Amino acid sequence: MSAAHASKFTRYLNSETGPKTVHFWAPVMKWALVIAGISDFARPVETLSGTQNAALFATGFIWTRWCLIIKPKNYLLASVNFFLGCTASVQLGRIIMYQKSLGLSTPEAVQTTVFGATFKDMWAKHEADKKEKA
Repeated sequence: MSAAHASKFTRYLNSETGPKTVHFWAPVMKWALVIAGISDFARPVETLSGTQNAALFATGFIWTRWCLIIKPKNYLLASVNFFLGCTASVQLGRIIMYQKSLGLSTPEAVQTTVFGATFKDMWAKHEADKKEKA
């Protein structure tokens, strides 16, 4: 039985996703992003970046899917990306709820969260810049 465990452990050490490869250490280090996101739960919502969390949300879920279709399948990387996306989605929810508490409608809150301003505000700035140049 000990020899069987030793051979399984040796196979794991020498596998394509084992600790002797970047496929192991990259996800291990990426957990720092998840931990940082979780620690941000204690931060005031007005100090959070909507664009940063939108990027983390998108990359987290896109890479989760990608990790499951590449060869070798990297379940450790898929799990860290999944939790990164989940953490970012919680933060985005907090930011959008905060924007709504300021009186914005849901679409305006989403626009403000993702783009930093509503489309109306961005268009007004564009028109003002155009007039300034003329």
